[in-house]
Amino acid sequence: MIEPVTSLLQHGIVAIADTLSNFIYFYPLFAAYVWMTGAVYYYFKWERKALQSDQTPTLSTYPMVSILIPCYNESDNVIEIIDHLNHLNYPHYEIIAINDGSKDNTADVLLSLMEGNERLRVVDFVTNQGKATGLNMAAMVAKGEYLICIDADAILEPDAVVWMMQHFLNNPRVGAVTGKPKIRNRSTILGKLQTGEFSAIIGLIKRAQSIYGKIFAVSGVVTAFRKSAVHDVGYWSTDMITEDIDICWRLQIRHWDIKFEPHAMCWILMPETLSGLWKQRLRWAQGGVEVLLRYPGIFHFKEQRRMWPIYFEYLVSVLWSFAIVIVILLWLLGLAANFPLGFNNASVYGIMLGLTFMLQFFVSFYISSRYEEGLYKYYFWLIWYPIVYWIIIAATSVAGAIKAIRRKKGKRAVWESPDRGI
Repeated sequence: MIEPVTSLLQHGIVAIADTLSNFIYFYPLFAAYVWMTGAVYYYFKWERKALQSDQTPTLSTYPMVSILIPCYNESDNVIEIIDHLNHLNYPHYEIIAINDGSKDNTADVLLSLMEGNERLRVVDFVTNQGKATGLNMAAMVAKGEYLICIDADAILEPDAVVWMMQHFLNNPRVGAVTGKPKIRNRSTILGKLQTGEFSAIIGLIKRAQSIYGKIFAVSGVVTAFRKSAVHDVGYWSTDMITEDIDICWRLQIRHWDIKFEPHAMCWILMPETLSGLWKQRLRWAQGGVEVLLRYPGIFHFKEQRRMWPIYFEYLVSVLWSFAIVIVILLWLLGLAANFPLGFNNASVYGIMLGLTFMLQFFVSFYISSRYEEGLYKYYFWLIWYPIVYWIIIAATSVAGAIKAIRRKKGKRAVWESPDRGI
């Protein structure tokens, strides 16, 4: 009697593993072609014309812009960042640096930089209040009607402000414009992979989402906002781990448009250790799930239907991550019970995925190389991307979902300065 039960259990495990493995294979395959199609259409409809002229646009007017820089233990970076900000190709702007209760000498460095710099003002918190609180305070004292939020490691390209401002001046419904981050620390394997990721994956997705409906997340490292739009949605949420994703959703729910501007580039530092990468992606994953938990109400309103696809897409990506973890656990269980799982057509699916990813990287590099030379030398490093990142993304998505579900509602989100690389 025991043997038939064991056999039935084994068949059940094999069936579950095969079903989940098909989902694991086909979801990224489908998503890759959706993103490529949308990005190619976006490029030929809007980008190619702008690239052919290759000229920074001339604006009808140059309104006052306030550049906000939240800082927590950033004394090693702020001098370089503010020095670059002092040389932007834009006539009317101010710089507001927020020291969020840093434990190092960031406050002293910022105050010393204020001397002789009429553009720079400093908001100084004695204790860590959270990035959102810092941005809210800076927005309230800002002189500009347009806010550009950058991280304390972001070197903004001189013409980036002009490229973002053209969207606000051309369309009064534009509430935010998200720019294009570029990786500047590329000496390690993780640095090279992230260079490809930001150029190939993130840029491709933002272009495709711009075509299909709404953008899931603005880039926290470089995004411009219309201050009246930020006021309309109640400023940044102080209880969300990723305040940038949250405000992106609230703006679009209130029917503000968000644009992606690939010419608005900045150079950033990214983690080059597995522990730093894990912490970063765990925060992103938790923030994404917090948004799913907060805004299911969009399905009650027909006028929010353009938000539905990005909700479903992220929800499916989280389920995909859980599927990977479950399949790995089932495979380990099979080894322990001496019935190793043999996944059907695994080699064929693997080849299809590999070829699709290389095609996706080629398409995205073709587009991104118009803005950044030398990208193709990272092309073949990206063959490791699915192997390395699928495991990291799956694990952090599962862990982040659990943290988001367990997190106390309304708890203020404080922060730590992320790993800035080696």
